[in-house]
Amino acid sequence: MLPKINFNIFSFFRIFSFGFLCFLLVFHGASVSLRAQVSRNLDMLDHWRVDTLVGAQGIFFNEVWHFERSDRDYAILGSTEGTHFFEITDRDSLRFIGFIQGTFASAQVHNRDFRDFGDYVFAVADQGFSSALQIINIAQLPDLVFLEKTDSTSWNRAHTLCIDANSALLYACSFRPPIANPALIYSPLKVFSLADPLNPVLVFSGLDNVDEVHYTYVRGDTVFLNCGFDGLRIYNFSNPSSPILLGSLNVYNDQGYNHSGWLSDDGKTYFFTDESVGKRIKMVDVSDLSNPKIIRSFGTKNFELSIAHHIVPVGDLLFVSYYTEGLRIFDTRFPVREIAFYDTYPVLSNFDMNGAWGVFPFKKGKRILVSDRTNGLFLFGFDHELFSKHPPTDLFVAFPNPVAQNTSFHIVMKEVQLDEFQITVTDLSGSIVYTNKFFSQSFAEVPAVFATGLYTINIGFYDYLDNWQEYNGKIVVY
Repeated sequence: MLPKINFNIFSFFRIFSFGFLCFLLVFHGASVSLRAQVSRNLDMLDHWRVDTLVGAQGIFFNEVWHFERSDRDYAILGSTEGTHFFEITDRDSLRFIGFIQGTFASAQVHNRDFRDFGDYVFAVADQGFSSALQIINIAQLPDLVFLEKTDSTSWNRAHTLCIDANSALLYACSFRPPIANPALIYSPLKVFSLADPLNPVLVFSGLDNVDEVHYTYVRGDTVFLNCGFDGLRIYNFSNPSSPILLGSLNVYNDQGYNHSGWLSDDGKTYFFTDESVGKRIKMVDVSDLSNPKIIRSFGTKNFELSIAHHIVPVGDLLFVSYYTEGLRIFDTRFPVREIAFYDTYPVLSNFDMNGAWGVFPFKKGKRILVSDRTNGLFLFGFDHELFSKHPPTDLFVAFPNPVAQNTSFHIVMKEVQLDEFQITVTDLSGSIVYTNKFFSQSFAEVPAVFATGLYTINIGFYDYLDNWQEYNGKIVVY
């Protein structure tokens, strides 16, 4: 056991880290060294940012999107000036491919959105009278992208896009047509056929019972509509010219501005965010589409002062871009636990919509893309399998148990707010065979390089009152 003294190594680490971060903030002003940022259970694999973009109040970037093509992974990042394309290499780096300037490039642009379909990426913006639909050709990746077509006759501004590849339908939310075309009017939702991708054909315009549709998630014929202060709507679009309302959540507890959502892998749960300060993430049982029910509401520790923006579930884990709270990952099994985070914007700010805007996990959650409005594009590594298959049932769990000699076992802490701890393994005589300290994570890999037999695992840490705590478990080596 570590001796309890007034100035322990953990206290020194906390004080040094805080002091070093303060030094960076003073020395660099508004810019922050990405090496000094706070994280838990995540590895930053690569980061990209360019300093030549126009911006206002430190805002330069917005949405991120991921797609696969010919067994390669690609990322799209929106900015004030246009659309940036990257290949994610086998060595987990971001290789810049090309840039397509938006029809309206200005510091006023703070929202772009993208979806891929076949050989094309469709891109829109929600600011500027000269904005339009851009159709970008990606057929020559990984070498080249280029602008194939711009439609400024029928299109001006749209907030978000969604494409159902099976039905070849494109959904455009909060659609604002060109002023020069008075025959066209604002519509909460427009749906286009992509039978000819270069010439989208309008097949639906409407929804008279909501003021706006902010975000759309589509799977098959079922469409989930996040409708701002009008709540959640669920439609069947098997006949796109005449959709059928299946269910809704017009009023619910902890309601805010219903922003965006994503359906679980098994199709039974829909997660959505309310883009309002202090509102929690909602977990909705949609096994009966006619009667959606919120079954859990949760957020980060600082949720009362924060805003969750975009979310994507993978299995039981939920990946969230949480504005000033950065990237947050939750285990949604009861009780919901926050298991990992990375603060992409470690600056105190009075504006609660700075920081992480978009998120996209891929490779089954082992890799994560995050866009930060100030700091650009991040690529993270995450041990999804470690956290998804072994939810702790006590203070900590050790697995596999028993473990083969000369392999290794993992220890995962249930107290996920804890990220400084010491592991000591002793044999039956009390002799120490392994000891180590861990920082900025709530898990550890321990090499089982000792003789076969029964061993005691001792976990020691200082609690929030700075009192030393210890817990014991057993591990068998064979």
